[in-house]
Amino acid sequence: MRTGSSAATAGTKISITDHNSIHSNKHGNKILRHGGSIKLNFGGFVPLSTVDWRGRSVCAVFFRGCPVRCTYCQNSSILSGKDERELEGVIEMIRGSLLAISGVVFSGGEPTMQKDALVELAKASKKMGLRVGVHTNGVFPGTLDALISGGIVDYVALDIKARWARYNNLLRGNYVKDVQKSLALCRDAREHGHLPEFEVVITLFRGYDDEVSAIAGEAGTVDIVLQQGVTGDVRPLSEGEMKKIADTLSRSVKIRTREGGEIVYEGDRSRRASRKR
Repeated sequence: MRTGSSAATAGTKISITDHNSIHSNKHGNKILRHGGSIKLNFGGFVPLSTVDWRGRSVCAVFFRGCPVRCTYCQNSSILSGKDERELEGVIEMIRGSLLAISGVVFSGGEPTMQKDALVELAKASKKMGLRVGVHTNGVFPGTLDALISGGIVDYVALDIKARWARYNNLLRGNYVKDVQKSLALCRDAREHGHLPEFEVVITLFRGYDDEVSAIAGEAGTVDIVLQQGVTGDVRPLSEGEMKKIADTLSRSVKIRTREGGEIVYEGDRSRRASRKR
């Protein structure tokens, strides 16, 4: 999914009352084929969004199902359940937004979990002249490889949730190697010009700021987003507190909060200068 999107500014939150979104408690998270055709396990559709791809007006298609169960997921209502849709119907939804958008974002749930459906929808979107973005937790690197090698993705937001030593325990599964593959794949594609936009998203909660430097070290020189995490009764970090965390990285980052939206933060210049000396 837009894995771990938990701030109000992180991306569109799907409600069970959203147009074309159906909630169910039944499980149905795999690619569904009938008579050779691919069907999408559909989570919802937003015809116009300005927060799912910063600087671009897009529509957003939400895929139902995700193998990861983050306690703070803002779209928990579509992590399971079944709503099978013909791809042509979804393509028509995207086409209906063409006058107002320049791109489409595939989110969830986890869109890369439904590889065949995602690849076909990305191809159809590119044929319409749209840019294609994907929000992912990175647990299906093979899907990302297919999108990148096929030249049908322009933007990937990869949510990295913790330092590698904590990953499998936090996600309650053996996911770390797949996420590492996704990071390496996207980072290499970005460096060689095969992926126009790539960012690593770190969702921050109070008391877990020590994770940031480790994740940033793995990310290397790619864009980093520090995203305000919102969960339960825990008071979210303020923009000022997030800036102090960003200062420890000695590099520019994007900071997303409910209060201030997204800003590009260059860091405490005096601290950066002293570190250079």
